[in-house]
Amino acid sequence: MTSAGEPEGERPEAEASSGKARGAAPWLWPGLVAASAALVVLLSLAGLPAALLLGPMLSAIAFSFFGFRIAVPRAPFSLAQGLVGLLIARTMTWPVVQEIGHDWAIFAAGVLSVVFAAVALGWLLARFRVLPGTTAIWGAFPGAATVMTLMSGAFGADMRLVAFMQYTRVVIVTIVAATIARLWTGTGGGGAPEPILWLAMPDWQALLQTLLLVVIGVVIGRRSGLPAGAMIVPVIIGSALNVAGLVTIELPQPLLAASYALVGWAIGARFDRDVIRHASRALPRVLASILALVAICAVFAFLLVEFAGIDPLSAYLATSPGGADAVAIISASTDVNVAFVMSMQIARFFFVMALGPMLARFVARRSHF
Repeated sequence: MTSAGEPEGERPEAEASSGKARGAAPWLWPGLVAASAALVVLLSLAGLPAALLLGPMLSAIAFSFFGFRIAVPRAPFSLAQGLVGLLIARTMTWPVVQEIGHDWAIFAAGVLSVVFAAVALGWLLARFRVLPGTTAIWGAFPGAATVMTLMSGAFGADMRLVAFMQYTRVVIVTIVAATIARLWTGTGGGGAPEPILWLAMPDWQALLQTLLLVVIGVVIGRRSGLPAGAMIVPVIIGSALNVAGLVTIELPQPLLAASYALVGWAIGARFDRDVIRHASRALPRVLASILALVAICAVFAFLLVEFAGIDPLSAYLATSPGGADAVAIISASTDVNVAFVMSMQIARFFFVMALGPMLARFVARRSHF
């Protein structure tokens, strides 16, 4: 646990680096890497989303549960955050901006409806003390689960419980969305991930630009004093340059895998037995809130079909409260309006990233905590 007033997101396992913990065992890191790789393979074979992050995170949780302290160095963790930020920035292109500008009223209605439904469910979880304070609100926010988790710690929420809620929802929502896509199209391809090209040769010039952009963004972000600045500043700078066509963001799969592993270890290392027990007690009500949000978003999709003329599957995927990356995979393998779906998902992410801290504080103050 952090001390009062100390933002978790600014200290990726600083407490774990205090000398004589069990984590000093020489086999700790090789064992953690091996366990993470095995879980990534198993989760990928099971078709679960975000396996490259969930595998390391679950491995770190298991090691922490048994008393091994994992210290993720600050500089690599910050660079990993910056790379996650550029992964988001890469999705922000000129066609996406055009799509949002063309149907801005539909996007505003869709984004606000899903966000405020999620916030209302988060308020209920906080009001009835299922999860503490702003943690319930950050856990309920729809969007990129990794970004929401990292931002939540920087704004005073319990990153561990936010991660628990966010990734539980990602798994459930992705399974539901993929199942609906399969039933709708009558094929088995809905939601099947494309093969990962681990050995594909990158564009070296673009990769050099990307790495330079990461370093500059992380340095500015850390010196700016912004919470989660190491991730937010690369998102903002990268998005602007990508929309303007001034940079090509090149993220080879091994580099992404290493970044996901660092982020997953940093999140998982925060878990201890008390947190795991609390999460298990909260699980039934968290599951109920997730299923309620899925149902509410289905109603919003129906309204888009009825009043905006969007085809049903595109409307459902656009309003789905899961991760944008999982929705992108499902959309790419089904006959939907991919531009509309991804534009809605990205618009919602940037809305939550910009206004999430204010909304979380506002709602938490009114939940009597």
